[in-house]
Amino acid sequence: MNSILKKDLQYMLDSFGKAEVFSDKTILITGFGGFLGYYFTQFFLHLPSVGVKPKKLILLDNFMLGRPAWVDEAGEADFIQIEQFDIAHGRPEEHEYFRDVDYVIHMASIASPVYYRKFPIETIEANILGLKGLLDYYKDGGLSALLFFSSSEIYGDPDPSAVPLDEEYNGNVSCIGPRSCYDESKRFGETLCYYYAEKYGMPIGVARPFNNFGPGMSVDDKRVPADFAKAVLNGQNITILSDGLPKRTFCYVADAICGYLKVLTHGRYGYFNIGIESPELSVREFAAVYQSVAKELTGYDGQIRYQTSSDKDYLTNNPNRRCPKIEKARSLLGYSPGIDVEEGVRRFLLYLIEEGIR
Repeated sequence: MNSILKKDLQYMLDSFGKAEVFSDKTILITGFGGFLGYYFTQFFLHLPSVGVKPKKLILLDNFMLGRPAWVDEAGEADFIQIEQFDIAHGRPEEHEYFRDVDYVIHMASIASPVYYRKFPIETIEANILGLKGLLDYYKDGGLSALLFFSSSEIYGDPDPSAVPLDEEYNGNVSCIGPRSCYDESKRFGETLCYYYAEKYGMPIGVARPFNNFGPGMSVDDKRVPADFAKAVLNGQNITILSDGLPKRTFCYVADAICGYLKVLTHGRYGYFNIGIESPELSVREFAAVYQSVAKELTGYDGQIRYQTSSDKDYLTNNPNRRCPKIEKARSLLGYSPGIDVEEGVRRFLLYLIEEGIR
């Protein structure tokens, strides 16, 4: 096992603190083949080694953006079932693997702006039609919980006075434009969750991720953590396709997964920011972290350069700031991220180096 993954798994077990809730339970994950799905899968694969064995882990994906190499290896575990399934158009009632499920994690959606702008209709369908199909199927009871992956993008480009953002900020989102397929479908997905929880008493948790990064993220993901990693590991200059001034907080994947597991096992309706509060870094400051850590690890001596993207919509409706308040998750869920951005970048690069990925 990769040494960084091994360290992160122990960290997640310790931080989550109640893995036994999944003993002899069936967990279904949609869209598992992406970045976060990798760490979710590794977490559940690891549980039997600490005496907690789920009854079954059912992993669904349409593999529209490709089938990662790790998928087949994960499928060798005796409690895992992998199915190619289009959640937006498939019918759960026609497939036995939707039956007798305890936990559902619905993360089927394209999350990288480059790719969801390429597939806007598919993005909308996964977040709305796919979610509604699951809610309709499970509305009459039986689930311990359903987790819907929303996004910090539901806040749009916030008024500076609203930052750091709490969960009650209504957002500043354009319903028309190159990012609206993602932003608005996540917002409407949350509306569906609210009404199904109200009408049917469904135990639905809504997570709003804030800029996750780390192992499992493809270096071809096209978001800045992946772009920067690819550049430094190949000894190339870091290229920023903006003025580098927009600000974000960046949450390492092991902390993020702990937060999502806590939302899932909350057991009742609620919506939570999941991320890290500080530091809020400009894109150029984030690039400088990669530059510094890569120099330490590999002797990297590349520079930070600025270019204009050939994609005319690359920066349209791009939020200028994205920084969460997480007091709600901290007080109600016991969520407390502990890996700072520099350590997260170090772990991400070390993971890629150990895997031979460039």
